[in-house]
Formats: sequence, structure tokens, C-alpha cells
Amino acid sequence: MSNTEVVHLHDDTSSVVITVEGTSLPVVAHWGRTLGNVDQAALRGLVDVVSWTNPNNAPDVPVPLALLPDAGAGYSGRPGLRGHRAGAHFAPSLRVTSFSGEDGSIFRYVASDEAAQLTVTGTVELLESGMLRVRHVVRNDGETPYSLEGLETALPVPSHATELLDFTGRWSRERAPQRQAFNYGTWARESRRGRTGHDATIGLLAGTPGFSFRTGEVWALHVAWSGNHVTYAENPVDGMPVLGGGELLLPGEITLEPGQEHETPWLYAAYSPAGIDGISAAFHRQLRERPQRPRPVVLNTWEAVYFDHDLARLTSLADTAAAMGVERFVLDDGWFRHRRDDSAGLGDWFVDETVWPDGLTPLIKHVRALGMEFGLWFEPEMINTDSDLYRAHPDWVLGPRPGVLPPPSRNQQVLNIAHPEAYAYILDRVSSVLADNDIAFVKWDHNRDLIGSRVHEQTAAFYRLLDELRLRHPHVEIESCSSGGGRIDLGVLARTDRVWTSDCNDALERQLIQRWTGVFLPPELMGAHVGPTKSHTTGRVHDLSFRVATAMFGHFGIEWDINSATDSERAGLQAAIEYYKDVRSLLHSGVVVHSDHPDPAAWVHGIVAADRSEALFGYVQLTTSTQNKPRRVRLPGLDPARTYRLSFDAPAGWPGLTQRQPAPWTPVELPGSVLSEIGIQLPVLEPEQAVLLRLR
Repeated sequence: MSNTEVVHLHDDTSSVVITVEGTSLPVVAHWGRTLGNVDQAALRGLVDVVSWTNPNNAPDVPVPLALLPDAGAGYSGRPGLRGHRAGAHFAPSLRVTSFSGEDGSIFRYVASDEAAQLTVTGTVELLESGMLRVRHVVRNDGETPYSLEGLETALPVPSHATELLDFTGRWSRERAPQRQAFNYGTWARESRRGRTGHDATIGLLAGTPGFSFRTGEVWALHVAWSGNHVTYAENPVDGMPVLGGGELLLPGEITLEPGQEHETPWLYAAYSPAGIDGISAAFHRQLRERPQRPRPVVLNTWEAVYFDHDLARLTSLADTAAAMGVERFVLDDGWFRHRRDDSAGLGDWFVDETVWPDGLTPLIKHVRALGMEFGLWFEPEMINTDSDLYRAHPDWVLGPRPGVLPPPSRNQQVLNIAHPEAYAYILDRVSSVLADNDIAFVKWDHNRDLIGSRVHEQTAAFYRLLDELRLRHPHVEIESCSSGGGRIDLGVLARTDRVWTSDCNDALERQLIQRWTGVFLPPELMGAHVGPTKSHTTGRVHDLSFRVATAMFGHFGIEWDINSATDSERAGLQAAIEYYKDVRSLLHSGVVVHSDHPDPAAWVHGIVAADRSEALFGYVQLTTSTQNKPRRVRLPGLDPARTYRLSFDAPAGWPGLTQRQPAPWTPVELPGSVLSEIGIQLPVLEPEQAVLLRLR
């Protein structure tokens, strides 16, 4: 231990103990439950007792897991730095040359390999939100190019984390959970779609046996990158279990010229001693560091008019929306040249004179006069081959090699915005439309995968494009939409104001999608709209009350031709909008909680004010239950010493029931201890119904 330095990053929830022994790469000796304010002697004692033994038939000197797993030092698992210089130096032997540690918050180190002519700089930060984040930078110090194939960070988890939870999905059914044992070997989730991906896991969680929303220790990580990426769990027979990840680099994608550097995206991680809700609390605090004004009620026109852009129809829709209390009116796809369907026009970002002879001004003026903001749809990274832009610049299409197009998807190709001229064109066109019109919101879509393409450059150019547009138009909010929820990550959220959670507005599907997306994103960042009675994507039919109760727990909006709604539906929707405005300050600032409800046929989730003075819960009957009588509903997160007035709310209509007597929906007053520990009995709801429980 005489040659070992110990740095302790910690807060009230978690601790990270980092050791540097001599010139070896830094090792995380502990990541998990907080150790509090312990002195150096205690930290050194901890390192001693968790140090490696050395079994038979093993390296003569134990090989620990470094932050950057070190194949050159003999580590047999997935290496952190991968690459080569003309076929050599594929396993560099990095040695620490300097490091600095500020106990409690940040650790930095520099390591180099003189023979391989590489320098790596690493940063570990424990943020005020409780999040841990790690980043590495590699520099080519040589006189010849270095081919970089991977630069991934790893964090150890204890061996009592025996279960894994991650997510998969598809278009319109994103973030479906899958749980499995943390077995020996490597479980790697790679996304090669050129965007975050519908089937990519938004995060990887490891936990103690049976961990749930409210119980168990949980460790989680997320790669903050909108292109190809990997997250993995590795359980070697000769070492500690590990979670790791980073950008997934394609062969030949990154070549570092002499003196050139490559910086990884941030790898975000969180620890919770009290279930998945503790992971959510850390991610939500981190994402709420950038304050937002109250999230306006949105009407998006896509499922109302599709490509049928008619001024009279749209102004009538705006009149109805404003009368209901809508605050933002968004014109979706179909406003630009040649865009009468989805087969043409992408890239021609000029207002279509045949549809809008006076430009968008008449509609925008009408919307603004009604007191609503105006928003507009774009898909700047895509191009149709049936477009003026493609006919002028076919070489601007992103493909595996010049002159070769990937197979079309949704009748479109990808515009190579890493091409300087293409980048300048898109920046000019989008910026001009925003400058020439009173636009407060952009729905930024991205509707196909990038297959066989240089993804890193495209993603970096996308980030530059967003950064420059925000600099030029700071008043414009941007939504990340990618065939719905195909690009949701902390990289894009550093540059946007919300995401379109899914193209699916089916309330039953949305319950699952929002539940698991919400592990990482707070409600105000998740676009959640009330769709029509019959779902556009599934054909399911739902009562308005269920659709409203589902959309309430997000950034509330409408995606529906409300002019076709009945008078009672309009009245219910107007009441729901008024209710949302009344509770949105709570919904978009409080702590998200989930009850570990014993009946899988029903979900209980809610949001509790930071001071625990009020809360709003949803009780959702997903399907019929094997129980004849519902299990009691417990409401977690409340102050056990306070008395709450509980009211049952259904602003858009009461749920249907399957019981003999009427529902006792009258308010009651109960201590928080009773509500959270004993629970209350609710009526028997029909499947696909919900009721809101408001506590004050």
C-alpha cells in the first residue's frame, strides 16, 4: 500500500474509491453504497481487504480491472483501448504520468505509452445530481496515423449484483424490458443503426436478486451518444463483474493523424441503495439542471391532417385547439416543395408555393392571434431521390462508398451533413425558415437507420448543426424525434428540449413505453399526446379517460383531428387540459415513484413533490386480473407523519367498472403512513382503464 494513492468521491448516496498504484492505470476499488466522510487510513484499509488474491494458474501479479481495461497489463476481458499503428501496438501498455483528485467530486489522470506513442487522459466526476460520469481522450503522439477501434470505460459492480435489466424494442414499441441472470461471460448490446435505435437499450442495470422499483441495490449506466454505441455486462471467472460501454466505432472510422485527439462521449452511471426509483432520481436531477419554463399544451397536426395541408382546414383546427386551451400548434410533415406524400421533397426546404401561395404567414398569424405558439416539422438529415436537392447533388448522399446508395428506407436516403457544402446548405435553409417566420418550436425528425455509413462524422455534424441553430435562434425549442423514440439519449438531450417518446399514441402501449423511458427521463421531457379514439398504429379503441390519464404523466399534448370529436369528447379534453395546467408544476418538478404492486395486471405510479406536500398517482388497470378483488394500492414516497386529503380524479370521464355497487369516489383524509404502508382498496376497474389519485 505504500505505493498506492487513494481518492474518494462521495455524496449522501454513493461512493467511488479510486486507487492508483505506482504507474498502473487507475482502478475503482469500490462503487456503490456511500462510505461517508472516512479518512485515508480507513480507505486504505478498504482497499487492502478488497484487494485481489492470486489463485493458481494465474498471472504472477494480480491484474485488476482498470477504468480503461488494460490488455497490455494482462487483462483478459474486453479491452478499453483498441487500435493499432500499421498492425502493431494493438495492446498498448499505458502508464500513469500524473493524476489529481479532489475528494468528493472529481478525479483526473494522464497515462502514456512511449513505444506506442499514445497519451490517454481520463476524467471521473461525481456530479451534484448524484450521477457519476466518465470520459477518456486519446492523442496520437506519433508521426504516423493510428487506427482507433474502440475507447470504452468500465466500472466494477459487486458480485452480489446477480441480475441484469436492459431494454429492447421496435418502432412504436420502444423500451420493452428484459431481465436475466448476470451469468459468466459477456452480454453486449451493440447499436449499429447510426442512431440510438429503437431496439437499443437506453440503459443497462445490474442489481441484487429481485431488485424492483423500491427495493434492492441497483447500478446503472448510459452512453450519452446519438450514434453507434455499446453497453455491456461482463462477468469473468477470474475477476470482478463489470458494466461498461462507449461509442461503437466501425472499422476504419477513426484514424488519428499525428497530434490528433479523439474524445469519447460521456458514460453516465448511477447507484441506488433503494431500487430503480433511486436510479431515476439521479438521472432526472441531472436532466433538470437546465431549467425549463412550464411545458405548454401541444397540438401536433400529423394524425389530424397528415399531408392534407389546407389553410382553411388548419385554421379551423387551430380555432378549436385554442378554444380548448392548447398553447402550441405544430404543423407537421407536408409544408415544403414537392411533399404531397412521403416519396418526394426531403431536402427541398422551401415553403411549397402550390400549397402555400402566401407562405406560412397566414397560418402563423392566425395561430399567434389565437394566443398560441407555432411549431414546424423538419427532417434535415434525410433526402428523397425525388427532390431538387438530390438531382443537383447526388454526391451528397451518405453511403458505403461514393456513387453507391444504401437500400432505400421509407423512400429516403441520408444526407451527408458531414460534407461541408451539404452542412452549409442545411444550416442555411433551416435557419432561413426560422428567421423568416415566427416559429417557437421545431420537431426534428430522423426516419431511417444509417447502414454501412461513417456514423461518427455524421453524428458529430448533427451535434454541430443543433448547437449552431440554437446559437442563432435561442428562443426556438427543439424536439428530438426519430421515427418516434429512435434517438433518445443524454447526448441529444443536451441540445434539445424534449423527445417524441414514440410514434405510437395507443394508450396501452404508451403505458409501457413511458414507464421504462421514464426510468431515465423525467416526465416533462417525454412528449405524451392524446390520440384519436382508434389508434393510428395499432387499431385499438380506448376511452378518452384512459388516453388522458396516460398522457398526463408527460409533456401533455394532442395528436387528433379534434374537429371530428364529439361535443362530449371536446368537453372532456378541455377539462383534461385545465387539469394538466393545474398539476404540471408538480408533474414536472416532483420525484417519480412506482409502487411495487403485487398484481401484474395493474400498475401504480406517481409523482411526489420534493417537499412531500402533494402528489399525483395513476392507478392503471392494464388487463383483467387473476384476483377477483384488487390488491390494496400503496402510495410510496409520502411523508408518514403528514395527513393527506386524497381525491379521486378523472377529468375526461370516469373509468368503467366491473362491480355490483357504485364506486366510492369521495375524498378521504389519511396519514401518509397508512397510504404508503397499509394502502387503500380501489374499485374493480375494467381492463385498459385508469384513475388519478391526487393528494394534498
